[in-house]
Amino acid sequence: MEKNNPFESAQTQIDLAVKIAHIESKYLNTIKEPQRIVDVKIPVKMDSGKIRIFHGYRVQHNNARGPFKGGIRFHPQTNMDEVKALATWMTFKCATANIPLGGGKGGIELNPKELSVKELEKLTRGYVKAIFDVVGPQKDVPAPDVYTTPQIMSWYADEYSKLAGEKTPACVTGKPVENGGSLGRDTATARGGQFVLTRFLKISDIKISAEKTVAIQGFGNAGENIAQLLHGAGFKIVAVSDSTGGIYDSIGLDPNEINKLKKKHSGIKSIPGAKIISNSKLLSLDVDILIPAALENVITDKNADDISAKIILELANGPITPGADKILSKKKIVVLPDILANSGGVTVSYFEWFQNIMDEKWSSEEVDSKLKKIMDKAINDIYKESLEYKCSLRQAAYILAIKRVLVAEEKRHK
Repeated sequence: MEKNNPFESAQTQIDLAVKIAHIESKYLNTIKEPQRIVDVKIPVKMDSGKIRIFHGYRVQHNNARGPFKGGIRFHPQTNMDEVKALATWMTFKCATANIPLGGGKGGIELNPKELSVKELEKLTRGYVKAIFDVVGPQKDVPAPDVYTTPQIMSWYADEYSKLAGEKTPACVTGKPVENGGSLGRDTATARGGQFVLTRFLKISDIKISAEKTVAIQGFGNAGENIAQLLHGAGFKIVAVSDSTGGIYDSIGLDPNEINKLKKKHSGIKSIPGAKIISNSKLLSLDVDILIPAALENVITDKNADDISAKIILELANGPITPGADKILSKKKIVVLPDILANSGGVTVSYFEWFQNIMDEKWSSEEVDSKLKKIMDKAINDIYKESLEYKCSLRQAAYILAIKRVLVAEEKRHK
């Protein structure tokens, strides 16, 4: 069984891309480690009157191409290797989409469900005060992540603006639309994934069935949205799942109906009359397209041999381990990698940041059109790179992203 340290995996991916493309640069080591790790203690007066100290952090991986960008998570179990890996992947995700941002990640160690709304607001504002000197529109622009919300981003923006002495909406993204957020952000990850998949089917020689069958593991925001988008585009959704389990129907499922029933019965597995399947069984279904849209490391060296899909679209971060990647490659299963497939989210975050800086408001149609253009160009570039180096799309995405980051590193050291 693989031992999977996410940060070591990220470094392995870099090493492999460098080897395949014979990339040479004296700045290679600078992209393998974060530029800065900020560690802070945040005192908060709780509703009880007691002072509680919280541990907060911010990992800033690389800003050669632009300000650091990445989520803030409020989570009780924070693994620093995971956060460093996520910050690293954000650098390459932004470079893959070719948007002028770098990579970061951060958060606070806590279970937000244990705090009142008032305590959460105090904590968020305390975090901004603690990291204020190293963040800002041209330094580091956070966004929502695990257990953080548009409301928390609003508190962040308000506190930053107070400290800066002027209204500064571009200091953070993922805000409510009425408070400087962008239209299209709620569906951006799924929409970007749809654009990548659709474009790839046009430019590649991969043949899928006329039914265009799809199985989706994870029916949260990204999974539910991609199900609705693909269903509307004529794909047949035959299986979906959430944490309770999954359902299968060879005739096809209506995602809108499933969403209503999921809410009514508190989980997909409890939907009456449906054919129940496990999450592991869903992964091995004989479908054209498999979409892991929930957790990391769900396809490993233990179950990769069971995968029957022709294409895997990674909407989740890191759903396939390096060992599984090798097996899938031997089986000629195409993986549309996470740093490309789910980069629609950070791309529309970039749009929000840009609109805030320029004091503009784009329509949802404008956002959609601009996102499609970026995603189409990204998959075109990566597919071309994969043909040139005779490598997987994941390796090609890393090769392209690493080259772009290194060019920026070399320019700023001249």
